[in-house]
Amino acid sequence: MKIPDSTNHKPVIISDNYGKVDGRFANNTDVKALTLGLTPLNDEGKAHISANLWGYTEEEWSGQSEEIPLHRILDLSILLCSALNHFSEAYRYDHLYDPQNPVIDRIGLQGNAMTVAVCTDNDEINEDIKLFNKALSDNGEMIGERLRTLSRLLEDLGYS
Repeated sequence: MKIPDSTNHKPVIISDNYGKVDGRFANNTDVKALTLGLTPLNDEGKAHISANLWGYTEEEWSGQSEEIPLHRILDLSILLCSALNHFSEAYRYDHLYDPQNPVIDRIGLQGNAMTVAVCTDNDEINEDIKLFNKALSDNGEMIGERLRTLSRLLEDLGYS
């Protein structure tokens, strides 16, 4: 199933099998995918990266934007970290990913694995992935500060 582009979010990195690892809702959830994507360009001509939870009911996609259970926030963080890891080496590929193998990670969760991939259903992926990479770079200091803080807090909690 192709996730649609919306006016506010164009998917670039996707976990399209998320329904299999959605915490206590796994295999019985309306959330079928997580995405990291681009929001419209701002006045300065810079794209922003946003996250989205995609529900699928009765043959229709919907981007949810209300209450988010804590495990989904953590899953979005896992998706983001996987994407950051990919983009740290993406310069090796002509299109910042391997079109023959768009899966960039498989992360074991709850007896299954969350697939992380470049969203090749995006008709403008070759342009959007460059904008996505630039937005990551432009926000690297801010993202890095938060990741270092998160890392420190996780270590303090015994998750090192």
